[in-house]
Amino acid sequence: MGKYVNNHLIKDESVVYETRYHWIIFLSLKSLLTLTIAPLIQRALSEFVITNRRIIIKTGFIARSTFEMNLSKIESVNVDQSVPGRIFNYGSITIIGTGGTRETFHNIAQPLKFRKAFQELC
Repeated sequence: MGKYVNNHLIKDESVVYETRYHWIIFLSLKSLLTLTIAPLIQRALSEFVITNRRIIIKTGFIARSTFEMNLSKIESVNVDQSVPGRIFNYGSITIIGTGGTRETFHNIAQPLKFRKAFQELC
């Protein structure tokens, strides 16, 4: 489990599922131009976590972006996978909250397991 999530767990909260960016991010122009350093840092410093109370997603290092939403405020978690995504088990997850909040995260490893972990808690 990542450092950000460890430092931001509340009382009686525990991690149920954790994933990361898929290795496919290393097959990009960004990876080629930075000699794979940028995707390596991106993958190492990003956290995609489902706890027994909320979903916590943290990306970035210097320019950090965080997304946290209580499970009771989430209407659905959608998964989109292309043909290569189905073959190599990666895809995009879209979290839709009550009130129309919609956040999409791309190139996530095992997105169907992420959705299943969320569904088992609700």
